[in-house]
This record gives sequence, structure tokens and C-alpha cells, in this order.
Amino acid sequence: MPKFLRIGVLQSNVSGYTSKAWCVRRIGSAVFLKWGAVEVQGAGDGRRVYWTRLPQQKTVRCRTPQRAQDYAKAAIARRRSHRYEPLAGPITLRRRSAEQSAELKQALATILIVDIVRSTEQAAKLGDARWTKVMGHYYAAVRKELKNTRGKEVVTTGDGVLATFKAPASGVRCATAIQKAVRTLGLEIRVGLHAGEYSVSGGEMVGLAFHIGTRVAAKARAGEVLVSSAVKELMAQSEIRFRDHGVHQLRGVPERWRLFRVED
Repeated sequence: MPKFLRIGVLQSNVSGYTSKAWCVRRIGSAVFLKWGAVEVQGAGDGRRVYWTRLPQQKTVRCRTPQRAQDYAKAAIARRRSHRYEPLAGPITLRRRSAEQSAELKQALATILIVDIVRSTEQAAKLGDARWTKVMGHYYAAVRKELKNTRGKEVVTTGDGVLATFKAPASGVRCATAIQKAVRTLGLEIRVGLHAGEYSVSGGEMVGLAFHIGTRVAAKARAGEVLVSSAVKELMAQSEIRFRDHGVHQLRGVPERWRLFRVED
């Protein structure tokens, strides 16, 4: 996986500073991106670079291996123009104590899943060039609202975005704000939210809570924001209004779940 370190005003022979790193890997028609804050210790051949926290990740599916190769080359060229230097060695996550490690791996949060409705049809209608521009504006709009509501982007999957929030109300407000923002792009989204515990392993979310959030989003229609009963119960004192959406069997999830629709 090619890796790059942002130099900025500092030079590669300076030790003990924080910066940004970026990695890219292509497998077939998919491109995997990883980026985040790093700490640089040492200089020259003895330099070590550590992620200060789990890096953000993104997967770009390019339909063909050639397009994926072109995408990766263009991405690398852009980074180099931003004063990134190639890194030959690995970027590792700095070891923590057992107690800190447990806190890192386990999390309790509200999980938000955003998905574009009929994205394949839209892409075919607009063509690759226009669709790429629309998707750029889409991700910019999503990330702006995540920043405004203190949400944390975990991963993007095709045209979907997965994020977490400490407070369920923030997640719901973010969902409705994204919904309004992307309509100006001619896009409709479906959103699902669930609150629960999950684990983070190698930057990937695992656990039943993640799957429940995904299944809740799958039950939403275009323009709908659905939440699980877990989210609704945590927002009992909130001014946000919900409408009962009935009891549903979520594919691959035990028991039946009552869902609620966020009212405008």
C-alpha cells in the first residue's frame, strides 16, 4: 500500500511533530483509501510514523481495473502536489495500555447510515464525468453536516456513508440536514439510525448494532429517516417528533423491531 506523509513547512529530518498521512491501495476495480493524523518520531532511516488514532477509510468502486488504476494514479499525483512525500515504512497505531485499548475497541454510540436511492440509475443517466462531480458535492455536503453536528465519519461504501454520534439527537439532526442539502443536487437518500454498542477492529465496525443500523436504513423509502426503538427511547425528552412506522423483521437480525419515522 503506497503511503505518503504531509511535510508542510517542516522537513523530513525534523522529529517530534504531528502531521497527516495518506495511503492508497488498489485491488481489482476497487481503490481503498486511508488517511488521518500521525505522530512522527525520529529522523532519516530511523524515523517512525504512528497513527494518533484510528485512521479514516474510504472504498471507491470504479467498475473496471483500468479505471481503478487511473483513479489511484490521479489521487497520488494530487497528494504529491500538496507536499506529501512517499513513505517506505509502515504506519502503525501506537500501543496503549490494556485499559486504553479496551476503550478504543469498544464503543457505545448512535450509528447513522446514509444511502443514495437509485444511485445506479442516476449514474447511468448522467454519465461517469457528471456523476463523479455530483458525488464530490454529495460527500462534501455530508461531511459539512457531520462537522456541524460533531459526527464522526467511519467509512464510505460506494455511495453510502456510515458515521457515529455520541448523542442520538445530533445524529437525527445531521440526517435531516443531509437530506435537505443533497436535494439541491437532485439526489434522494434513505437514512437509518440505531443506538448500541459495537467494536472497532482495524478501522472496521463489527457487531450487531452496526447490522441493525444497516437494516433500519434498508427499510426507509426515498426521503425517509427511520430510527430504531433504541434511538426513540433515548430521545424521550427531545422536541424532535416521530411517527410509528410499525414492527419489522430486520433481515439477519434476531426478533422484530419497532421503527419510527422522523417527522419534518
